Amino acid sequence: MTIDPAAAISRRVAAISPSATLAVDAKAKALKAAGEPVIGFGAGEPDFATPDHIVAAAIAAAADPATHRYSPAAGLPALRSAIAGVTMVGGAEVDPAQVVVTNGGKHAIYNAMAVLLNPGDEVLLPAPYWTTYPEPIALAGGVPVVLPTDVAAGFKVTVDQLEAARTPATKALVFVSPSNPTGVVYTHDETVAIGHWALEHGIWVITDEIYEHLVFGSHTFTSMPVVVPELAGQTIIVNGVAKTFAMTGWRVGWLVAPKVMASAAANLQSHQTSNVCNIAQRAALAALEGGLDDVERMRGAFERRGQLMWSMLSGIDGVTCLEPQGAFYCFPDMRAHVGRTIAGRRVDSTVDLADVALEVAKVAVVPGEAFDAPGYVRMSFALADDDIAEGVQRFAELLGGD
Repeated sequence: MTIDPAAAISRRVAAISPSATLAVDAKAKALKAAGEPVIGFGAGEPDFATPDHIVAAAIAAAADPATHRYSPAAGLPALRSAIAGVTMVGGAEVDPAQVVVTNGGKHAIYNAMAVLLNPGDEVLLPAPYWTTYPEPIALAGGVPVVLPTDVAAGFKVTVDQLEAARTPATKALVFVSPSNPTGVVYTHDETVAIGHWALEHGIWVITDEIYEHLVFGSHTFTSMPVVVPELAGQTIIVNGVAKTFAMTGWRVGWLVAPKVMASAAANLQSHQTSNVCNIAQRAALAALEGGLDDVERMRGAFERRGQLMWSMLSGIDGVTCLEPQGAFYCFPDMRAHVGRTIAGRRVDSTVDLADVALEVAKVAVVPGEAFDAPGYVRMSFALADDDIAEGVQRFAELLGGD
């Protein structure tokens, strides 16, 4: 009997959608490697090198025999202590026992969903959302409940929306500010209101704070378990060094949770991956202990680049774009251009628009469908100013044609 390997893949894994952001980035890099003058607005990662003192710490760690051995599954004690030291929950210092170091932020999210959800539990997921969020929810047996927002609403979910979506099966809310993909930052009062709603109804909050240091202008980061301290016992914080310190490839993230939840996540991880690479952990420790001077330099560059991209996009006929408030993304509304013929091709979706942009203008953008927001595209401004100017100009010329 011949077995079809494709048919043997479990239904659970077969249902996982490929990462649209990574797919766009891979296609753009392949075209660039083939000699095409592609400008990629797809990847969600800083274009800066990891700061020198962090790299130096990793080199030293590689030479240290202590680094060559297994370490605790939940993370190096020194790193867990450092993470606890830069995290506040409920207005109090965090115990290192509440920290689990993970293989990047994605791993932290998967662990959080795995230890929190039972089959049938519903998780409220405001859209647009980062493309990964629904997958660990579904893998844990949970049900993503999508709450759409749009540019007119500032891409922010309201307490009324949350309450309308709440059912007896609602277990958790995913809260992200600053937001990937929209770049939106919730205000202090908005965050407090949502936190009190979650507290009132016994809803867990999984708050992704990976972009906490990348905020612009008058906007400020607000941590929900800090401004609603009573929520500490039902909050899981996800964070990491990737965006803040330009360390996406080092794969160090973490979750901070009530001790019993953190212990469960560490137990799970002990069977999944064991410890995160010790060299990467020592590099992350150097990042957390080395201050934020390099971070501020990068943040300032992102703010300048965001203003450039936003001003250029806002000058394109039919395009509406919010001024970036945080992270490093613009999320322009392209609905006026859906239904047109562009460069000889009928564009019936922003998936089509992204294909035309890459093939004709050699510009890579991520279609809004990847974030449950058709009609929009995500454009990262984590690249050089000249590339932003050239890429947006090409995009504008493409949209201006017939």
